[in-house]
Amino acid sequence: MPQMRLVLFLLPVFLLAALLEAGWLSAVRGQHYDWRALLASTGDAIGRALINRTVGFGVAAGLFAVVAQHRLFDISMRAWWAWPALLLAQEFCYYWLHRADHRVRWLWATHAVHHSSNAYNFSAAYRLGWTSGLSGGALFFAPLVWLGFPLAAVLAAVSLNLLYQFWLHTELVPRLGPLEWVLNTPRHHRLHHASNPEYIDRNFGGFLIVFDRLFGTFASDVAGVRCRFGLSEPLLSHNPVRIALHEWWRLARDAWRAGSLRGAARVLLGPPG
Repeated sequence: MPQMRLVLFLLPVFLLAALLEAGWLSAVRGQHYDWRALLASTGDAIGRALINRTVGFGVAAGLFAVVAQHRLFDISMRAWWAWPALLLAQEFCYYWLHRADHRVRWLWATHAVHHSSNAYNFSAAYRLGWTSGLSGGALFFAPLVWLGFPLAAVLAAVSLNLLYQFWLHTELVPRLGPLEWVLNTPRHHRLHHASNPEYIDRNFGGFLIVFDRLFGTFASDVAGVRCRFGLSEPLLSHNPVRIALHEWWRLARDAWRAGSLRGAARVLLGPPG
């Protein structure tokens, strides 16, 4: 995906931000910082870049081509309303993709990588896994191409959404007042990464939080409940290969043990856990 290439292009910037954050937390606040986790996230980003050079769009490439040929309209991005409409529509599609990432285990096998860090910081932002081309999550954006938005514009909108989310992955940003009614902020996304029962499967938005409020998945801080980051069953490995593939291995194991095609389908398409 081009948005994955964007992550690679900006990786030096992301890494610098992570190092500055780590220095501040360690030197100024006196907090323990997991440097091995930072290296693991960086290894994940490099591995993803190498794989995406050969896999590309994966299973979505052919469908995007077919959908573009049967689009309903030809939307010109020169129209004043085109970009605002696309960004809002893309956010809507992203919300449902992100929600499905947490409720369909086939998709979760890739997305679990992003939640595998046991700390919440900038280095966790670019830990995204290697199998997005295999999982097919990009298909959630196919309706935008079918409506008539140019594929390049759709991919640009998705990339901008991903880029926006980098700064959400830190505990250094305070509450942002009235902006938090509309925008996704570090405070909202921090709860999304928590594995506490009170916060699991909440705050799925990309750059907006309005769809969480509309569809009942919004969560705010619960008094006395400190966020516990990472997976419900913590992953302690710093090996990028294991981080990228651990949930796929568990998925294959559970599907094999299901004992029937129907049981295997339930494992693949059912919720994690």
